[in-house]
Amino acid sequence: MAGHQRSTSWPSMAHAHPNKTEMQEALQSIASLMSTPAAATMEVVCDGLRRLGDVYSHIDEAICLHSNHNQLVRGKKRLEEEMERSLQVLDLCSTLQETFSDLKMTIQELQLQMVLNRGDLPVAQTKAQSYARLVKKAKHQLKKAAGSKSTSSSSHDDAWLVSLLTTARGITVSALRSAVELLAKQMATCGASKWSLITKSMQKRRVSCEEVQLQALELGIVDLESSVENLFRSLIQTRVSLLNTLSL
Repeated sequence: MAGHQRSTSWPSMAHAHPNKTEMQEALQSIASLMSTPAAATMEVVCDGLRRLGDVYSHIDEAICLHSNHNQLVRGKKRLEEEMERSLQVLDLCSTLQETFSDLKMTIQELQLQMVLNRGDLPVAQTKAQSYARLVKKAKHQLKKAAGSKSTSSSSHDDAWLVSLLTTARGITVSALRSAVELLAKQMATCGASKWSLITKSMQKRRVSCEEVQLQALELGIVDLESSVENLFRSLIQTRVSLLNTLSL
């Protein structure tokens, strides 16, 4: 699947330990592409999530540098607030991974309906409604996370790491929102509101366009799972480093 390939649209950070400007530019690039509806494909979103994981890994490296310890301590209030907000993103990633698992199961059950040639329209409609409810739940979680904004501010450049974390969190929520929106749109393309077409294709004992699209959707969900899992690990490691820094 195309989503497993790296997009050539993303600029890579040149050094093993990117500096402040490079990380800011990387985040800006991801945010820019995510804000372009025409570019919001499953491949782009998955790659964006993976790149966000990379940025968090580089932020983690910066946090661990002794030279950045003082600026983190000086911005302790903002940092603690941001860490509290970041917990919601971690919970969101965890919830979405569970949702992806449920979505895959729903898609597989729909595919089974086709393979067995049951032509059971009520069952297909029930599965479609289940899918829609899962996506709606994910959207609700995203809306809640997006509403968490920082209430404190700093005019000091020495808080750039905290600002970077805040920016990354906002872009992460936007990327996850794009992923969920894509899942909703792709299911609609598969004919979620036209299940009679699927029933007819079952009765004719042929591989339908809808079946092929469902298979592609399942692969897309698998790719999203992998991307979010990688991001989740990077978020956890960053949080551990921050806790260690504050405990010094």
